[in-house]
Amino acid sequence: YCEGKSVEQVREIAQRVAEKPDVVTIFTRAEDERAEAIKEVLPDAFHDEVARFLAWPPRRPEPTGKLVVVACAGTSDLPVAREALLTARHLGRPAELVVDVGIAGLHRTLSKLDVFRKAGAIVVAAGMDGALPGLIAGLVSCPVVAVPTSVGYGASFGGVSALLTMLNACAPGVGVVNIDNGYGAGHLAAQIAAP
Repeated sequence: YCEGKSVEQVREIAQRVAEKPDVVTIFTRAEDERAEAIKEVLPDAFHDEVARFLAWPPRRPEPTGKLVVVACAGTSDLPVAREALLTARHLGRPAELVVDVGIAGLHRTLSKLDVFRKAGAIVVAAGMDGALPGLIAGLVSCPVVAVPTSVGYGASFGGVSALLTMLNACAPGVGVVNIDNGYGAGHLAAQIAAP
């Protein structure tokens, strides 16, 4: 977790990571300046600017276990969704991203039902009213990891309204992580889908 750390602290962590090339290390919330410090030390590190995510070593492990599907309601939720997707992949799970399936267009969600039903675990990132995880959980038999995002209009309270909706989901099999915690959601889904 790079946010809140100085550039020098992040650089020192990357130097320690360079000494252990066989250990998968994930850097999250790495804004431009911190990402550059990591890449100075680990120039081949995998980097996704949208997710603010870096991983070392750059190669992903051979995928094992069940499929993790990461869905997001809209493209505004994409940074959090990609953080979850890349976390699951770098922890060794096959993972697929489904974008723009929010409940405002139910037909879009239903058109991806075959993908959702292949999953061993599904991460659903959504802001606004946060209703998408409950909807998807009602359509599948695998666990759903709900991750509220801070996306939404004024009454969304920075993701709190989505969080409360997800905590109160009536569909069974929904677990909720904290607001914007794509890493936590991807990690939990990877553990659920482990072989």
